[in-house]
Amino acid sequence: MALLRRKARRAQGDRVVHGDDPLDAAQERRVRAVLALGGVPQSDLPDGVQQVRLRLLERAAKGYEAPRDVSAWAAVVASNLAMDWHRAKRRQERLGERLASLRQHEHPSGEDTSVLSLAVAQGLDDLPDAQRQVVVLRFYADLPVRSIAQELGVPEGTVKSRLHTAVRALRARLHEDEVV
Repeated sequence: MALLRRKARRAQGDRVVHGDDPLDAAQERRVRAVLALGGVPQSDLPDGVQQVRLRLLERAAKGYEAPRDVSAWAAVVASNLAMDWHRAKRRQERLGERLASLRQHEHPSGEDTSVLSLAVAQGLDDLPDAQRQVVVLRFYADLPVRSIAQELGVPEGTVKSRLHTAVRALRARLHEDEVV
């Protein structure tokens, strides 16, 4: 039965049929292997396979022509996901190192950090939605301005302007509350 479905897909140019799994068992095994060989931990492999499925379904939903060879396309996407996983891991490690070095230089008491965290949270709550959104994406999700602009569908200058205004308002709030 699965063989017949694969042949039918090939006859259709590997088009994704709605309601059907865009990856057959062999393609899924190949994706898992590429992710594992790319250094993605075993626990993250199911998420990686789902990401490949999602990207294939998104292509179909956008009306793009199906890849000529779904198996090869999926392997390349899996390889890119593995690289992204390593980049994110390195970014987290660098962030951890930066935070650790800050903690070594300054030893604020737990009470001081709690007051600061609370003041920042309240300051974020007071910001307009658009400003809060870019602050969270930039400083908490660690996304570059270009990515934020693309994801929100606004020019980079708009993101920069919102960030500038939001940071200025947060800084003023923290000084006003005598937190910093």
